[in-house]
Amino acid sequence: MLLMLFCVALAVAGIGYAKFRQIQAAIAMGKSFAPPPSAVTTLVLSPQRWEPVVRVIGTLKAVQGVTVSTDLAGIISEIGFESGIPVKKGALLVQLNSDSEHALLSAAQVRRDLAVLEVKRKRELLAKNALSASETDAAEAEVRQSDAACAQAEALLARKRITAPFDGVLGLRQVNLGQFLNPGSPVVSLQALDPIRVQFNLPQQEIGAAALGKVVRVSAQEVDGGPREGKISALDSQVDESSRALTVEATLPNSDQALRPGMFVNVELPLAVEPEVLVVPASAINYAPYGNSVYVLLEGTDPEGKPVKTVDQRFVKLGQNRGDQIRVLEGVKAGDEVVTSGVFKLRQGAAVVLNNSVQPSNSPTPTPPNN
Repeated sequence: MLLMLFCVALAVAGIGYAKFRQIQAAIAMGKSFAPPPSAVTTLVLSPQRWEPVVRVIGTLKAVQGVTVSTDLAGIISEIGFESGIPVKKGALLVQLNSDSEHALLSAAQVRRDLAVLEVKRKRELLAKNALSASETDAAEAEVRQSDAACAQAEALLARKRITAPFDGVLGLRQVNLGQFLNPGSPVVSLQALDPIRVQFNLPQQEIGAAALGKVVRVSAQEVDGGPREGKISALDSQVDESSRALTVEATLPNSDQALRPGMFVNVELPLAVEPEVLVVPASAINYAPYGNSVYVLLEGTDPEGKPVKTVDQRFVKLGQNRGDQIRVLEGVKAGDEVVTSGVFKLRQGAAVVLNNSVQPSNSPTPTPPNN
């Protein structure tokens, strides 16, 4: 029995030793195993010309914009416009019923004509010394009063005729024929669209970048044709205490009237050009909570002495972006060959092979296709 137990123990020990040796061999094989090199694209860094900008969100406003209304009550007898059409200054929009005003004007004109005749007669009598000068003066005063009454009636008639106060584009009609309007009732919106203004806020630390006449670039995703250039036309006289920002207004051309008041747009305020900066494609950046990095290509040899390409991970400090490009402030230098795609599968010292037949986008002004 003891012999049997001894034999069993010996067999178990032998099997355990064999398994131990197998595990050791597997660990050694794993350590010696090297993953195949990753295919990557690269870019050799060289100094570039860089125009830093301040980017903010702005709101479009009409140079002139108003909701046309009436200051007199009345019934609409004529509508002279259609919604959404351009009009010239003085064009008829709405005519209110003015029958009573025309009657008042006719009565005033009759009284004036009579007063003029009366003055003529009294001047003839005065020339013959048949009438006193005071009676002639009173008749002349009556003529002036009649003229004033006619002018008052004509002004009242003009107020019943609502016209466009300036050239612009009309909005949607808010009245109908035969409708009674109270004073102040809206008729239609009128906006001057060319040129147009953009209003935006600059943070206190960027106020120095704004000056009258300085160029700004305005763009909207909904409008084709790329950014449009305008010039700063006004600066607010004080900084807002709650936001610590200065309100700036710029004017830009809008001949196609694609930009409309109320739209929000992207505004770029260019700063001084820097001729010597390093930029990399956005695809080259490996973003991580502990710091952003790029991989730089290195030339080396493997244990057998064969040439091999590896990568060195370098942490970088990033600046502004411009299209597909990002400015690198620290961490790399001119002449470094940076990996531009495939960084997500790399690690420090990993072997790579180059395949630059297809490069990632690296344009400062990309134009992606519309979906």
